[in-house]
Amino acid sequence: MTAMGRTSTTTSVDTVDPTTGLVLQSYPAMNAAEVEDAVAAGAAAASVWGSTPVAARLAAVARLAEVLRERSEDLADLVTREMGKPIAEARGEVVKSAVTAEHYAAHGSRILADRPVPIDAPEGVEAWVSHEPMGLVLAVMPWNFPVWQVMRAAIPTVAAGNGLLLKHSPNVTGSALAIAELFTAAGLPEHLVTALVVAEPDVPATVEGLIADERVAAVTLTGSNRAGEMVGAAAGRASKPSVLELGGSDAFVVLADADVEAAAAAAVRARFTNSGQSCVCAKRFVVAAAVADEFVRLFVDGVRALRAGDPTDASTEVGPLARADLRDALQRQVDESVALGATVAIGGRSGRGSGSGDDTDTGWFYEPTVLIGTGPGMPVFDEETFGPVAAVAVACDDDHAVALADHTAYGLGLSVWSRSTERAVALARRITTGAAFVNAVVASDPRVPFGGTKRSGYGRELADAGLLAFTNQRTYWVVSGH
Repeated sequence: MTAMGRTSTTTSVDTVDPTTGLVLQSYPAMNAAEVEDAVAAGAAAASVWGSTPVAARLAAVARLAEVLRERSEDLADLVTREMGKPIAEARGEVVKSAVTAEHYAAHGSRILADRPVPIDAPEGVEAWVSHEPMGLVLAVMPWNFPVWQVMRAAIPTVAAGNGLLLKHSPNVTGSALAIAELFTAAGLPEHLVTALVVAEPDVPATVEGLIADERVAAVTLTGSNRAGEMVGAAAGRASKPSVLELGGSDAFVVLADADVEAAAAAAVRARFTNSGQSCVCAKRFVVAAAVADEFVRLFVDGVRALRAGDPTDASTEVGPLARADLRDALQRQVDESVALGATVAIGGRSGRGSGSGDDTDTGWFYEPTVLIGTGPGMPVFDEETFGPVAAVAVACDDDHAVALADHTAYGLGLSVWSRSTERAVALARRITTGAAFVNAVVASDPRVPFGGTKRSGYGRELADAGLLAFTNQRTYWVVSGH
């Protein structure tokens, strides 16, 4: 089977600065022959890398952490220019990637070690499970965390002995190429991690062709549900493992006994990190009626204080959305929800908002927004909102809070706030998600698994599960020779 390449007439991929709307750079798109060469070289590199001792692989991962830290400023600057992330947050995702590499360098040997299995068998028989690399893995990645979301998949995949073909989002092509170069700079084999530059019209056919290619062993995707449906179906047809991390509409539940001041301050961080463009941003705020007025007042005050503007300014907290179509989609969700009865407490339109101190109208900004009086049937409650818009709904009691929080097709994260951890945990157990945080904002960490349920996808990244996701867990049953 040969991997597919360009079929359209598009021959380049442009990146655009979302702060100005101006083109940053144009990159030549790969044709079919170039994609084929990348697959062939990647498969060859993965074959050699898979036979490299674990200790040597993990030493290379440790060097990767060093390179990430050395180049953090350049990488962060590139991320900010390509997708508008505030520079302080861009630096943070590079450092988080380095921490993840350090985690696997330190703990990979334990996780990948053969696991003896006690068996009831005659003397001279032993059994164990070995975790062996699968080969070349295709990673289809999104734009919203251009470094971190690639690294959280790539680091454990490579540490496990696999190679990686990176099909990144076109609007962060520069970041994709820089990431691939990091691995060779750290001393890993050339072509082990390869960025594929694919013109947007050719992405579906190219990805489907790559999944069907016998040299590609597995696929991981972080992205939209539409992309997940395509990738999951293609992986199923090819009988290949897949991990899908898809959309999210996380609930942030504030119970009547919560520390409302702490919850409201955390709610601002939970919703407006990365300008609201994160699958694990809290999006629906389900608040007990007894504290709803106080929470909304404090929440809106916190949102009003956010500084929106130039993402290259270290004091900026909210930057532009990554693309114009994302801003337009958000406006549609807000307008339709208001027409259905929601009320705008703050924001509600394109622009930098009251906290920016900047009247310029360039770029793809959207005001930090809070809608109150929301609930099921409104787009901001039923759909994933990918931008700085928060939907507040009021619950009359804990049972109602559970019903509202679980009224979603998604199931990624959940945050519950209460002075009683027992009450909060008991409530969290009634809501289906991949993670539950109590009196804390939902986040990912290399020490614990990350992934979703329902329409938020399947499989797990990070922790032990992420390192073993693309390994052949092979059983050995050995009878001593006579």
